[in-house]
Amino acid sequence: MSVLRSRVDDVVVEEGFEQGGGVLGRAHRALSVGMVSVVFLIAFEATAVGTAMPVAARELDGVASYAFAFSGFFTTSLFGMVLAGQWADRRGPLAALTTGIGSFAAGLVIAGTARTMWVFILGRAVQGLGGGLVIVALYVVVGRAYPERLRPAIMAAFAAGWVVPSIVGPLASGAVTEQLGWRWVFLGIPVLVVLPLALALPQIRRRASGPVDAEAAPAPLDRRRIRLALGIALGAGLVQYAAQDLRPLSLIPAVAGAALLVPAVLGLLPRGTYRAARGLPSVVLLRGVCAGSFVAAESFVPLMLVTQRGLSPTLAGLSLAAGGGTWALGSWLQSRPRLAPYRERLMTAGMVLVVAALATAPSVLLPAVPAWIVAVVWAFGCLGMGLVISSTSVLLLRLSAPEEAGANSAALQISDALSNALLLAAAGAAFAALGGGTAAHPAAFAVVFFAMAVVALAGVWVATRCGSGDRPAAAKTAPAGS
Repeated sequence: MSVLRSRVDDVVVEEGFEQGGGVLGRAHRALSVGMVSVVFLIAFEATAVGTAMPVAARELDGVASYAFAFSGFFTTSLFGMVLAGQWADRRGPLAALTTGIGSFAAGLVIAGTARTMWVFILGRAVQGLGGGLVIVALYVVVGRAYPERLRPAIMAAFAAGWVVPSIVGPLASGAVTEQLGWRWVFLGIPVLVVLPLALALPQIRRRASGPVDAEAAPAPLDRRRIRLALGIALGAGLVQYAAQDLRPLSLIPAVAGAALLVPAVLGLLPRGTYRAARGLPSVVLLRGVCAGSFVAAESFVPLMLVTQRGLSPTLAGLSLAAGGGTWALGSWLQSRPRLAPYRERLMTAGMVLVVAALATAPSVLLPAVPAWIVAVVWAFGCLGMGLVISSTSVLLLRLSAPEEAGANSAALQISDALSNALLLAAAGAAFAALGGGTAAHPAAFAVVFFAMAVVALAGVWVATRCGSGDRPAAAKTAPAGS
């Protein structure tokens, strides 16, 4: 946070805001600290839950349903993202944010007190709905409460909120699980959310509540988009289910899921996303290509180091720890005012770093290559991710008209989350088909990493098309089938 403070203290803000104040200046301090604290707690939960989840599944006799605890969270979060976009554009982000945090906390309580695996999965689904509402509502708050010159800094602060959780989250979760039990990993976080809310909500109510046009009556929710949201959530769930079972019968849910996904994606993402049209569509597409390829490959890093190089799970996990710091560094770099005119080049350079990391990491499969090389290359890959992910968030808000910020923010998050799930499912299926497992052949890992490197390489080209493009008035979301 001290690095971020030195960055923002000298920012001159636009008319209507405190002169010389940054995101930690008097005008924005309470809002910034409150929102970053919420992000910090969500990040801590996200990084800690993986440690507690296996213990919870064993105690609840639900190992066979283990994957549904993750897919349940994901599918409901997709629906929550679309709902939040509609809600925030029509009535302001305050209600969506408070409902999302309440749902997230309720899901944690349900999961933490569950006595059966299916109740636990229900809690994760409720939690996912809240997570989807929160992330989109936060983006809308940024678009309304901060002038354009401060948005890169607050996005960098959001990224910084993940640094400490990414390093200490698994260790703290392991200690709590061993000493107090896995339930306290879930039950402890809702209590901690109270203080950040007390700081942020009054500021959000003052700066960002209500519709963009305060004199107009709130428009009703778009029922068509809600139906598409249900379709994308259900379709993604079916595809994930099919990817976990390579039997011929799994083709049925796979085809059904694809039939739901395709029209929903075409209807919820900006027109031209699938062909990388210049401007907003390419920004949304790049977010998915970048996040999906990197996260899918990252999921296999610890397994590769444990099974192929004999590292302990703790050491394998720590190989990714430095990435939290370099990710935040990349996000901080993109927030520098003097680099703002070169944002497209920064994103292209970031994607090159991601490609290099994905292509180099499997070199550790060669016995002559030291295992620590993965930690080094992954740190550079995370630096690239910080440059790209935060820049896509900044560009999206710049290219969105105020009344469309919610829908477009939802599209960005859908692209991110959906690509994560689909590319991870594809990587998992390829890995399993090549004999993946505890005694996996090195080729199974190599195929996963090189395939994701090819996907990321396409992102290098997409990054060159993320320039200004159409200005906000033309940044429309496509009708279904476009």
